[in-house]
Amino acid sequence: MEQKAARLAERLDAGPPWPEECPVPLLPVAQLYVRDVPLLRPPGEADLLQVLWCPYDHEPDWKPAPAVFWRSAASVVDVLATPPEPYEANYSGYVPEPCVLAPEAITEYPNSLDLSPELRKVVGDWSRWQAAGADVDGSYAEHPAEFYDSNLANAPGWKVGGWPPWGRTDPYRRYCTVCEAQMVPLLTVASFEWDSSRHGWVPYEDRAACAAGRPAGLSPAQPTRVEVGSTDNMQLYVCPASPEHPHTDLIQ
Repeated sequence: MEQKAARLAERLDAGPPWPEECPVPLLPVAQLYVRDVPLLRPPGEADLLQVLWCPYDHEPDWKPAPAVFWRSAASVVDVLATPPEPYEANYSGYVPEPCVLAPEAITEYPNSLDLSPELRKVVGDWSRWQAAGADVDGSYAEHPAEFYDSNLANAPGWKVGGWPPWGRTDPYRRYCTVCEAQMVPLLTVASFEWDSSRHGWVPYEDRAACAAGRPAGLSPAQPTRVEVGSTDNMQLYVCPASPEHPHTDLIQ
């Protein structure tokens, strides 16, 4: 890992070659198979989702520009032994650290901002949590909706589908530019798998490492080392009517 970091730093310090000499490679961000993530709904006979991005800040939101590819795994014949490394990146957090996924199905609920006004009142009623016998820390008594959002709603971290996280804005609906259907979340690229206020979402197998700090210099809350902002997420959306319609993305 240290050798890779030193080699990358050397290439970045050297600066980029002329464009005609070496085009900027898109970097692999995620590769998911339908056999591992049945929630994926690819077009046609595709069974593989590949997400890549350009490690530069792109207008208007100054973030990496993602590209989404649906493929058939059987058609992939020339497999690279190692992914291309960039000779330049606007930020080291735009260069993912390769890692192996262990997909896990979970149950999450929508953010309180996605609830109807009636349900929002329910989750904000402390007496209801007490009557239900929920094991809720008394510090949430004045703001019980914070317990709901931190421990039950929109799971943090990288995820396929699910409920979108909202941090900077209220829910911001996305609509397909082709058919105007309301788009649905495809993939959340998270800067962190959890934070200090959401330890309840830490996987059981990572809790010992989480309590111990950073094993071998790598935080268990950030296995990919990807950062799209100090606490932000990149949400990728697709059209439910046709995955072949252009995707869109949003930073929150």
